Amino acid sequence: MKRRALIAALCAVPCLIWAVTSQAEDADPATQPIIALNAAILDAMHAGHGKPFAERAAALRPVVEKVFDLPLLLRNSVGNVRWPTIPDEQKASLLEVFTQFTVASYVANFDAFNGEKFIIDHDNRKVENDVVVPSRIVATNGDITKLDYVMRETDGVWHVVDILLDGSISRVAVTRSDFRALLGAGDASKLIDSLRSKVANLAAGTAS
Repeated sequence: MKRRALIAALCAVPCLIWAVTSQAEDADPATQPIIALNAAILDAMHAGHGKPFAERAAALRPVVEKVFDLPLLLRNSVGNVRWPTIPDEQKASLLEVFTQFTVASYVANFDAFNGEKFIIDHDNRKVENDVVVPSRIVATNGDITKLDYVMRETDGVWHVVDILLDGSISRVAVTRSDFRALLGAGDASKLIDSLRSKVANLAAGTAS
């Protein structure tokens, strides 16, 4: 897995290779969703191209929707100023294609297992009301990519609300920058069309 591909996947929303370091039931509550996500991603990676893209995406989507707070991620990526101006029907369409794009990015960028290890560092830290779960992806050549998952508890359930690459690069901030040029005042149609095109390219294997 090339670092550039990893960054692209994270900025669209997350995709990971897991080597589970503990059982989910024994982990800190904020860490349990990350372990579950990685188990599902690992299954998809082992399936690889032997299973159609659509099947891998369909299997992964329920886990992604459970682990990530996708509505909040989308709202924060659009921005608090522009989000209220988007019509409700466009918001529903945008959330659906944003979800598809998140899942497709994982499936496309993590489509084979090559011995990588994903290590959860069990030293979670609190940042105001959130908990940051630090982790690392270790490639077979020893290269390390640091990922910090920002977790938030709502009604007793923990969800991912941001990802920090190398401990500082916010996925939400990068996505907001990407979205800015495609969002008009009260109109998300260009962004919706762009994400649909990207989903199609990812599924076809033609995304740059």
